[in-house]
Amino acid sequence: MAHQILLHYSHIHNDIKIVKQCYSATEALDFLTEQQVDLIFLDIQMPALTGLKMLETIANRPQVVLCTAYQEYALNGFELDVTDYLLKPFSIQRFAEAMDKVRRRINEIPLSQTATAPNYIIIRVDREDRKIALDNIQYFQAYGNYVKVWMDEDCLLTAATLKHFSKTLPENQFIQVHKSFLVNKKKITAQNSNSIKLNNNSTVKIGKSFRHNLMELWQ
Repeated sequence: MAHQILLHYSHIHNDIKIVKQCYSATEALDFLTEQQVDLIFLDIQMPALTGLKMLETIANRPQVVLCTAYQEYALNGFELDVTDYLLKPFSIQRFAEAMDKVRRRINEIPLSQTATAPNYIIIRVDREDRKIALDNIQYFQAYGNYVKVWMDEDCLLTAATLKHFSKTLPENQFIQVHKSFLVNKKKITAQNSNSIKLNNNSTVKIGKSFRHNLMELWQ
């Protein structure tokens, strides 16, 4: 039934080509060793191996849209950087929204590689997308399965990874100074051997393996 619903919804979208239907994680993994795909629609509760465990075994994962009846696994899914999380039963409109996210990722170019990079980012907070000006951000802080986005006068919590932001933010403005901190260069006012100070008087630790990243700031 779940397969039939996905097939019905996908037929409306001309850019979707179904290349395989699998009924277990092992069957899917066997197929992926021979065939490269752009997108997987994946359930979580499956025979032998769960969908989340399956994702952990894939080295170069394609985009993934989780389709499940279990809301409690949403954070685990976003920690694995899935594109979207469809909670059964989902509507054809909700499916279309997920496909829009897939297309945005396909066409996404890291901000550091664009000639005219946008001066904002879009982050997901409390089930809504928010547009945040980059110049208003002090730093990003890894926080378990979330990331704290510290701004001049506020802090937002989003279900994401620091790795995601480090890959997409412009390199000429943001710098990683610790495994848990990604900082706006424009906000740095002082530095010692263990930490940096920002213009809102907050202090951020420097990781030993990231000290070389800061050398260029003071040259």
